[in-house]
Amino acid sequence: MSSQIDKLDIFDVKALLSEEELMVQDSIGRWVDERVIPIIGPAFDRHEFPMDLIPEMAELGLFGSTIQGYGCAGLNYTAYGLICQELERGDSGLRSFASVQSSLCMFPIDAFGSEAQKERWLPGMAQGDIIGCFGLTESHAGSDPASMKTVAKKDGDDWIINGSKMWITNGSIADIAIVWAQTEDGIQGFIVEKDMPGFATETIHRKMSLRASVTSALFFDDVRVPDANRLPKVKGLKGPLSCLSNARYGISWGPIGSAQACLQEALDYTAERVLFDRTLDSNQIIQQKLADMSRRITTAQLVAVRLGQLKDADQLQPTQISLAKWNNVRMALDIARECRDMLGGAGITTEHVAIRHMLNLESVITYEGTETIHQLVVGRELTGKNAF
Repeated sequence: MSSQIDKLDIFDVKALLSEEELMVQDSIGRWVDERVIPIIGPAFDRHEFPMDLIPEMAELGLFGSTIQGYGCAGLNYTAYGLICQELERGDSGLRSFASVQSSLCMFPIDAFGSEAQKERWLPGMAQGDIIGCFGLTESHAGSDPASMKTVAKKDGDDWIINGSKMWITNGSIADIAIVWAQTEDGIQGFIVEKDMPGFATETIHRKMSLRASVTSALFFDDVRVPDANRLPKVKGLKGPLSCLSNARYGISWGPIGSAQACLQEALDYTAERVLFDRTLDSNQIIQQKLADMSRRITTAQLVAVRLGQLKDADQLQPTQISLAKWNNVRMALDIARECRDMLGGAGITTEHVAIRHMLNLESVITYEGTETIHQLVVGRELTGKNAF
């Protein structure tokens, strides 16, 4: 039986995309196939982020891709979502790098920064010459950022920052950190430069997830930051939470790529693996599992496209992002685990993609709001009652 249906796009979601969006997806997809997939498994094994890919990502316009001007691509948010999907098809660590650079660092400078800050930082960040990280989470305050203990006190025309941040992607390789701190006037954001005295980073090792990504702790010991490095257009949790909403939007797309990579591997493996004189994909239980993966990926694709439509129309609500992030990451993690099982003993090695994606997704389902927090956000919307 022949079929014209794309096995990874059963509902022909690509038909809903514009010509520009398709071009973005195709170009990034080819780059991931040619440059990422051949090297990312060994990079994961070595616990290394492939730094040599940064200039190529910049050349493709992946950093700050939705920002207008300053050397950025000026794409819509659906195109940005597709970028995240293709990058995560390669590895969550690569998508995390781009997500932090774009949504958590360039976005707040563009949205809340002065014109001088935009001109100073955004062009270099778009070119990949300046790497950013986002300092919000602390060791005792993950899901409750309002309880942060990092403080910034005014001292003449400067601010003195003391405290620490934990689980910071890109931290040890970053040139600047967007740091959120308590002040007498509420939570404010600061651009801390890597060579400022008293600012130190420490790379976190022994990770079993996101191994092809740099994760760090940040430390601030009387770090003197000029007021010119304070983000002037926002105060309170609105600033960091709006950054997280932007990042969560991309994360709602990314794991679709992980799931597609795992499904493709399972399709190829079960078509070739012979057990009891028949290929694995000749068995009903295998076909049932593959069909269920396809169903869940298709649902996630449609959720993501609708999310992009709402975002591009400036109508997207945080609850909708929470529902999408919860649904799509859970979908991908479940599929990665199922595919790992279908590969049998071979599935525990990083010669296959399933266990790498499975391990990475254990982090993705936790960061940018745990699954439980997103469930409670949706629950609050349904009941009108805050349970956290």
